Amino acid sequence: MTDINEKLAKKIDEVKHVLAEIVADNSPATFASSYGAEDMVLMDLICKFAPEIEIFSLDTGRLPAETYEVMQQAKAHYERDVKVYYPNAEAIANYVTENGPNAFYDSVDFRKQCCGIRKVEPLSRALSGKKAWLTGMRRSQAVTRSELPVSEWDEAHGLQKYSPLTDWSNGNVWAYLRAFDVPYNKLHDEGFASIGCAPCTRAITAGEDIRAGRWWWENPESKECGLHVKAK
Repeated sequence: MTDINEKLAKKIDEVKHVLAEIVADNSPATFASSYGAEDMVLMDLICKFAPEIEIFSLDTGRLPAETYEVMQQAKAHYERDVKVYYPNAEAIANYVTENGPNAFYDSVDFRKQCCGIRKVEPLSRALSGKKAWLTGMRRSQAVTRSELPVSEWDEAHGLQKYSPLTDWSNGNVWAYLRAFDVPYNKLHDEGFASIGCAPCTRAITAGEDIRAGRWWWENPESKECGLHVKAK
């Protein structure tokens, strides 16, 4: 077995327990992977310990080349299919025609409209017919996630939502990736802590919040794409 410290081993066991619970009580379940560092940890754990859980990804059409590279690497490494969902082409065409390709820089409303088309609507299709979905979100990622539970009812989609890595630190994530030689997005080596669409993601500098590189022109309180906003 790979040499890991006791603390990380305990965290792995906790996630294995959550995955077993999901398979037993909330199948069919699906995992939404963006191929970021956390998601690669969870993908590795699912492939090893809960292969019954489906894995899918949202291809917004504006992802960095490095994200497609790790997608290809993961497919070869795990030898399993990952479902890919794309935005509605007509909705994208209408948005760009009316507002321009980069209107999301102009206002939070335009940015949320773009995320709605490229992410939120495809997510609804991906979750159709499922009893649970999993994310790689962690509490330490953003102020909007500071009280993130391991399990919660997702009213917006009508199913259970799990974040098995919620209490993992950034150090835990990278210790796991290195210990088990897990493929990861090479933009992380260039200072990209959180990776989304190419125009909306930048590298961060020392001392900046881990999500500072996402929609950096907005206030931290608005920095969610809509995938994880609770129904009111």
